Amino acid sequence: RKQVSREYGSPQLSKKRAGVPLTEVVEPVDYEEYVSSHPPGAEPGLLRQLLEFPSDDLELLLQERECATIEPPVPEEDGKKHAALWSLRYLRYSTTQTPHNSERQREKQKGLIKQTFELDEAAIDRQDEQDDSKRHSVSLDDTPRGSWASSIFDLKNSTPDALLPSVLERTAAEDMDCRNAENRQQCRHADLLGLYPAPDEDEAVERCAIPEVPKEHSGQRIMVKCLSLKFEIEIEPIFGSLALYDVREKKKISEDFHFDLNSDQMKSLLRPHSPHVAISTLARSTIFSITYPSPDIFLVIKLEKVLQQGDIGECCEPYMVMKESDSTKHKEKLEKLRAQAEQICTRLGRFRMPFAWTAIHLLNIVSSVGGLDRSDSDSDTERKGTWNERKKKGFERMSVGEDMCNFTNFRPATLTVTNFFKQVSSLFMHISDGSVLPRCRRLSSQLKIDISPAPEAPHYCLSPELLHVKPYPDPRVRPTKEVLEFPARYVYTPHTTYRNLLYVYPQSVNFSSRQGSVRNIAVKVQFMGGEDPSQAMPIIFGKSSCAEFYKEAYTPVIYHNKSPEFYEEVKMKIPANLTDNHHLLFTFYHISCQAKQNTPLETPVGYTWIPLMQHGRLRTGSFSLPVSVEKPPPSYSVLTPDVQLPGMKWVDNHKGVFNVEVKAASSVHTQDPHLDKFFTLVYVLEEYSFPFRLKDVIITEANVEAELKASMAALKGALLDTCVRFLHQLMSKLILLIVHPPVIAGQIVNLGRAAFEAMALLVNQIHKNLEGNQDHHGRNSLLSSYIHYCFHLPTTEPVSPPYATLSRAMARPSSLLLSRSKSLSNSNPDLASTPATPDEEVQRIIGSKLLHEELVLQWVVSTSTVREASLQQAWFFFQLMVKSMSHHLFLSSRLDMPRRQRFPDRFVDDIAALVGLVNKTHAEVRCSCEFTLETFVTDYSLVHFGLQINNKLHTAQSPSSLTALRMDFIRIVCSHEHYVTLNLPCATLSPPASPSPSTSSTTSQSSAFSCHVQDQGVVSMFELSVPFRQQHFLSGLLLAELSLILEPDGEGVFFLHKKAISALHSLLCSHDADPRYTDPQVRSHIAQLYLPLIPIVMETLAQLHDFTDTSPQRVRQASALVDDSDPDNGTISQSVAMAIAGSPLPHSKANPFTLPSVAGRQCSALSTECSRMLLVCFLWVLKNTDAGLLERWVSDLSVPQINRLLDLLHLCLSCFEYKGKKALQRINSLTFKKSQDMKARLEEAILGTIGARQEMVRRCRERSPYGGQENVRWRKNVTHWRQNADRVDKTKAELEQESVVDGNLATEAALIALDTLEIIVKTVVMSELKESVLGGVLRVLLYSMAGNQSALFLQHCFSTQRALVYKFPEMLFEEDTELCADLCLRLLRHCSSSVSSVRSHASASLYLLMRQNFEIGNNFARVKMQVTMSLSSLVGTSTKFNEEHLDSPFPEQVQDLVFNLHMILTDTVKMKEHQQDPEMLIDLMYRIAKGYQNSPDLRLTWLQNMAGKHSERGNHAEAAHCLVHSAALVAEYLNMLEDCRYLPIGCVSFQSISSNVLEESAVSDDILSPEEEGICSGKYFSESGLVGLLEQAAASFNMAAMYEAINGVFCPICPIHEANRDFKKLASVHGKLFNKFNNVYNQRMFGTYFRVGFYGCRFGDLDEQEFVYKEPSITKLAEISHRLEEFYSERFGDEVVVIIKDSNPVDKNKLDPNKVYLQITYVEPFFDTYELKERITYFDKNYNLRTFMYCTPFTLDGRAHGDLHEQYKRKAILTTSHAFPYIKTRVNVIHKEEIILMPMEVAIEDMQKKTQELAFATHQDPADSKMLQMVLQGCVGTTVNQGPLEVAQVFLSEIPEDSKLFRHHNKLRLCFKDFTKRCEDALRKNKSLIGPDQKEYHRELERNYTKLREALFPLINRKIPQLYRPLPLPTTLTQR
Repeated sequence: RKQVSREYGSPQLSKKRAGVPLTEVVEPVDYEEYVSSHPPGAEPGLLRQLLEFPSDDLELLLQERECATIEPPVPEEDGKKHAALWSLRYLRYSTTQTPHNSERQREKQKGLIKQTFELDEAAIDRQDEQDDSKRHSVSLDDTPRGSWASSIFDLKNSTPDALLPSVLERTAAEDMDCRNAENRQQCRHADLLGLYPAPDEDEAVERCAIPEVPKEHSGQRIMVKCLSLKFEIEIEPIFGSLALYDVREKKKISEDFHFDLNSDQMKSLLRPHSPHVAISTLARSTIFSITYPSPDIFLVIKLEKVLQQGDIGECCEPYMVMKESDSTKHKEKLEKLRAQAEQICTRLGRFRMPFAWTAIHLLNIVSSVGGLDRSDSDSDTERKGTWNERKKKGFERMSVGEDMCNFTNFRPATLTVTNFFKQVSSLFMHISDGSVLPRCRRLSSQLKIDISPAPEAPHYCLSPELLHVKPYPDPRVRPTKEVLEFPARYVYTPHTTYRNLLYVYPQSVNFSSRQGSVRNIAVKVQFMGGEDPSQAMPIIFGKSSCAEFYKEAYTPVIYHNKSPEFYEEVKMKIPANLTDNHHLLFTFYHISCQAKQNTPLETPVGYTWIPLMQHGRLRTGSFSLPVSVEKPPPSYSVLTPDVQLPGMKWVDNHKGVFNVEVKAASSVHTQDPHLDKFFTLVYVLEEYSFPFRLKDVIITEANVEAELKASMAALKGALLDTCVRFLHQLMSKLILLIVHPPVIAGQIVNLGRAAFEAMALLVNQIHKNLEGNQDHHGRNSLLSSYIHYCFHLPTTEPVSPPYATLSRAMARPSSLLLSRSKSLSNSNPDLASTPATPDEEVQRIIGSKLLHEELVLQWVVSTSTVREASLQQAWFFFQLMVKSMSHHLFLSSRLDMPRRQRFPDRFVDDIAALVGLVNKTHAEVRCSCEFTLETFVTDYSLVHFGLQINNKLHTAQSPSSLTALRMDFIRIVCSHEHYVTLNLPCATLSPPASPSPSTSSTTSQSSAFSCHVQDQGVVSMFELSVPFRQQHFLSGLLLAELSLILEPDGEGVFFLHKKAISALHSLLCSHDADPRYTDPQVRSHIAQLYLPLIPIVMETLAQLHDFTDTSPQRVRQASALVDDSDPDNGTISQSVAMAIAGSPLPHSKANPFTLPSVAGRQCSALSTECSRMLLVCFLWVLKNTDAGLLERWVSDLSVPQINRLLDLLHLCLSCFEYKGKKALQRINSLTFKKSQDMKARLEEAILGTIGARQEMVRRCRERSPYGGQENVRWRKNVTHWRQNADRVDKTKAELEQESVVDGNLATEAALIALDTLEIIVKTVVMSELKESVLGGVLRVLLYSMAGNQSALFLQHCFSTQRALVYKFPEMLFEEDTELCADLCLRLLRHCSSSVSSVRSHASASLYLLMRQNFEIGNNFARVKMQVTMSLSSLVGTSTKFNEEHLDSPFPEQVQDLVFNLHMILTDTVKMKEHQQDPEMLIDLMYRIAKGYQNSPDLRLTWLQNMAGKHSERGNHAEAAHCLVHSAALVAEYLNMLEDCRYLPIGCVSFQSISSNVLEESAVSDDILSPEEEGICSGKYFSESGLVGLLEQAAASFNMAAMYEAINGVFCPICPIHEANRDFKKLASVHGKLFNKFNNVYNQRMFGTYFRVGFYGCRFGDLDEQEFVYKEPSITKLAEISHRLEEFYSERFGDEVVVIIKDSNPVDKNKLDPNKVYLQITYVEPFFDTYELKERITYFDKNYNLRTFMYCTPFTLDGRAHGDLHEQYKRKAILTTSHAFPYIKTRVNVIHKEEIILMPMEVAIEDMQKKTQELAFATHQDPADSKMLQMVLQGCVGTTVNQGPLEVAQVFLSEIPEDSKLFRHHNKLRLCFKDFTKRCEDALRKNKSLIGPDQKEYHRELERNYTKLREALFPLINRKIPQLYRPLPLPTTLTQR
């Protein structure tokens, strides 16, 4: 513990608290001293375990090395070994290795009980009701109250809910509390944090994933199956082989796979040559591995046949020209060929010749088949592939990136290869250059192969060594072979299995200068164990359909070629121990193809060889060898053929004529000179085999030290690839040299320094070059898995340990498996019982050191470059030390010793010096060391606590990054698996140093388990006091850091908040998940470690996110099923607030529960996520802390502090409120990712506060996993560390589970808050503070009732509420009305719950409330009035109020109230029915309000409800009128209450605003007096209430753009402000009027009106009713028609609703009685002439409207339209009952008048309309030429002048016979005169407006006008003689 102390101290934040500032670290209590001096008083058990370290903390496990094959891959000499693991047994409880990820969380959440929420129940009910709601409507206008109520809702006959008998019994308050407390503890969820989302993995700096077990590398695997091979003719056996080539790298990237698809008949031809066929050679399918997928990979197929006379061209000829189908033509020829083939097979069956080849471009397979997501279900696509297609696609160098080449998920394909080419030597040239190919002749054939991604664990598979790979169920089944890959580039993976294969590739031989018959050359390859021919070893793998192993292999023969090129691959399984005698022998033969007498089949013509071992190294690479003509002499194998041996004849004068390449795939031979030299020297030392020849140097005792040191220094020159492959052996050897310095000539030679330097440089090199291979702490996975699985302390036995190296006389191979030391294996039982360590001096003499001590020593004394390298990879050395220390302690049985004595002081001093070194390094390196140091420190189990780390972080770059580093440090240290124990959770805090003895000291024992906490200590337990921080050292550190970061003026940048809070959250989660801490008593002790969190959170209250805030940016998901103004939203709607008399001025969202300090929030400094996390931690502490302790603490708090705590509980309730399933579904449908705190990233970037380590790690993560770097190997798990929790679409079951978890979290959080409220109540009862606190408690309680709570919580909540009312009735009945009103509202809402248990409890509470009120004053008027008003508000605003559930057996004395409530509920039935029909709903509310003419309070409530509904729908004018009516109502009763000259005298004062207001006149005072109790008691019945209403009305008028009406609203306000001398308000009023009057001139649009008639008996009382509907401006007829049709169709059914398309009178008798009919007509406001004089402005013509008109054209014969002379028109004038706008949007038509216009009158109207349009267009200001020309064109244009002209010709050509028409005739004539004059004016105006381009157009208009005028002239000048006195006809008439 102390090692962490004194490493803090930031000068900026020195906040004094309890003596020592939080920024300074106090000296912790020494754990071991404390435990030894305070013997545990508790009985052995759970509490005792809390204090003591377990005895079995450390264990050593042996893990069997997993073997992929059934047989062990090691050679016969040795068996399997183990990998040694060590483990801290309890580490799994630490967050270091057990992440609390979401998967684990989901597992734990599986058995949760589903909580019942009304929110979800209501959603289900609503679904069911939609079908039932299609009942018929009832007209609601003047039905008397109660006339239809009983038929719908019968209270007395409905079945009651079950009673709750014990609730109504009178019990003592204490008993009630005890019973409630017991009930609350039942069915509780034990771990709160198990319900909360798991901690963010990105924050988990302490996470140390267990590295992967080292395993052999494998790339992307594809499986190729060879199905069939057919040529046009079948005459001889054909053999095939497959291999992969990478054209770009010009490299063969796999070994050959040989297959045989011949028929049994063909195979039988060769049976004499291979009598025994091994099953392993019958494989026809193979698995290729591709590490570096590239677009240039080809699968090359080569075919061979038995050697025959003739060159390849001749042998191919029959296949090119003959076909089996033409067998009649070629029958004889075929027979001849077959017979010939049979002879050849018998004689030359051992030899092969090249035949044909082809290549398949793999990219085409992958890309053309596409990924697995292809919709095509057929998995095997038959494809014919011709070479040309492939060439076209593949060989124009493809510009496809490597990322396209994914061979792991393509759809399997079956290919038919139809073209082969005859074999040529240079394959690469041909594959890479397609242009050569067309010149090659083709062999037509059909090879069918399947290519597919390889399965994970294929059955019947053989490894490259032919071992059976698991699973291999039946050894008799035809196998699949795994083919060894030769990766195109380096692969960085250590060897983990034994492999020792050699590949020999004869390339060419040149015998052109060799005399004699040397033409058909075959090379025989043998692996010789000695020089005798019998020593040829059977280790060469067979090909296909043959034996498994052979002693020799032959290359194919090229006919008559003296210098052939070969392409053969000879694969050998070489022995583990090679000696200098092992060599490869090549014998060259001439094969005679023709059978001649005396001519042998094979004649040897040359010999050469390669000695395989030289100076202890395997010889590989390319060789150019001379060939000897004669057999080599004895002892030749030790020398190379290059040596000129005497008396030997060589081909071509000893020149190199034979080229061959030898490759090894070996885990035994490094093939690197530096490594080989090092291993050999180590071997020489171990075996002590001096002298030893190494190349030119003789190694002796004298020079071995220098040579070894030089070889270690030279290791850095070795290839990194090889170093990595032999990493495990290399490390083990270096460690061995450090731990066991060799003794040479009796002297100990210290090689520690050199070995340490080599190790440091090697580790650094691996790190630097393999950056893509690191975890999120930047640790290389190869190195960490080495430490975890492979490293162990070399044994201290003097016998030579089995570290096998490479040397000729070695008894064992240095395979990886063998180079492990005896890892505590069963073969060495002495190890575990090693005696206690001998004296150090003795150990020194033996010459064995302890690795950890030696490492630290070498590190401290190392030179600067080595030190730099080792510090950069400090984690590796620290981890190595920790493992070494733990092994040492375990093996030497020191674990029981006190920690101070476990390690020598010297070691501790070295560590301290090392930490000093870390400090002096520059920032980047230090940050990378930091994590390592922390994790090292965390291993308390090993190091004693006196270790001190000084001033570690003093010079960090900036204060915030210093804090971040410190936070990480604390988090890592706190993740220790015995964190709780180290914090001494059961220690009693020693009281602050005060002379007075503790009052309870008599009871307290000195034991560590004394649970009687002394009272003066209680306060210090809840503070970060010095005793607290000393005893609970680690939790004190964490909380102090959190407290400093959360300080509002502190340096707490955003990302630090998250860091600190998630550290705490993660820690608490680990306690919840820890099986050791499930006992409640244990939990309460752990919670004591976090008590100061409660005051810390209380202090940060102002910074927390305000979850109660309902502003738009905070989306409350609950509104899915709730109206905005719904009280269930946690805020009471404004109308309810008014009804309950919540506040004098209704704000748009008044929240009566917002407590003062919450209301004063400026801005939340913490993000939503951080706030939620902090609150859940706060609740965790409250839940788990001992209740008694909390009580004692609360009793010391002041009132403001208690109120703060209440605020916090209020915030918790809103934070964790249940959102409902619907909300979860909606969130799910949005695509969201895990919230990345971008703000934090920005902050980091701007402030430069990101730590170097995080930066480095981020760089590593962002680096492309397969960039162009040579040194990054392909990894399948590149994205392995990512959580797959970013999946978005969740299944229904997952959503269901999520809602269950969410419901449980909400319930548990609410219950914890309830427990705390009870504790507060219990505490304050005793004090005098109760008045000030209890109101707050009740408010929080009421708030919790308002939210979406589960039935379980509500039951407990009602119990608490009943107890509270029982204990403190005066709080409700004598204080302010508000609390009583709120309580009534809440209880009533729950009385209507759909959950019966909630109904029962709510009814019981309501009943008891009335009973108590009655008992106090024998009258419960207050409760009665409040209940009635509350219910009205609920019915008016809640969409969730379920009247059918409101049946509770109230006693008789409540009858009056029940009747009132009953009446309101009957309205609810109707409201529910019309929820979707806004007009009907408003009509209903209107009728209800009308029913309350005698109850001003309730009428006011309903008017408010209506205003709210209108505002929601955007009907602001109607909302304004509702508010004006409310104000008028208030004014009436205020006038009756007090006679005030400046107040309005009643509703008359508002007549200027609307004529409808008079209906608010008060009823006479003999019926109702405002002085009665409970009448006019709301705060609206006051001066300020009236002003508030009017101001709101003005606001609504403003939103409706009816600025003129605002004046009328402000008129009554001004006298009130004047009387109050409130000039500020007056200024404001006049300012508003000034602005509004200026807006009058803006363009505005008011409503559009439609007449809607309802016909059909299914409408009920609506039948034959007509209404005028007011719709928003520019509503088209089609829109309203569609809306109503859709609504009623949904209600009555699609076929039932008919829209009548015309406006003619409807004949009821002609309608179908089973249908309903709607007639919808557009109507316009209608004004008489006298009215128009007053209605001048646009506003006047759209306000206070009562008459409307619509016209219907008709003809006498029934058609709508006819010729001009028969066209009549019907004008209908409608009068409504109230003027628009009114408090509803549809008003009944009360009067209808019809006027019929004759055809001539219709014509007059038309002409007047046209003339008006012309006049308007002419005098428009500013002038609009386009408009003018349009109107003119319509009047005089040739195309349309039939219009006016035809009218004149029809009606004016003849004088009517009927004298009644004379006036009309004359009027029409005058209209035409006016019309022509207007046309002339318009033309004149147009002439002045047009430009030169329109002159022609204007002239055309003038010509048309002249024609029109001339045609009209005689008609409009003919007067009716009867109307004028007769005059003599003037002569001028005709002249004119």
